[in-house]
Amino acid sequence: MGRIVIVAYKPKPGKAAALKELTKSHHPRLKAEGFLVTDREPTIMEAADGIIIEVFEWQSAEAIRQAHANPVVHQLWAEYAEVCDYVNLNSLTEAANMFAEFNAID
Repeated sequence: MGRIVIVAYKPKPGKAAALKELTKSHHPRLKAEGFLVTDREPTIMEAADGIIIEVFEWQSAEAIRQAHANPVVHQLWAEYAEVCDYVNLNSLTEAANMFAEFNAID
């Protein structure tokens, strides 16, 4: 059974464009590693303050565990560490709204 996750990335100063490009490549790179993520297309959005939100689906809880042992995934996470910090969804201003609205990222 798939595991849908929502993650929020706060770009480091001057790294917003790099974060957007990295996030666009995230799912395809995970997909290339085999059975880590499903075919469901991710949704990538931007909050008013520039935080990037990604919604994607891991193949299973086991796939998440496998990702933690995958050197390609570790490299991907290192790339994220260079351009952003992870933040809690409840820290987003939009999260206080009944219908949280974000700008779409292609």
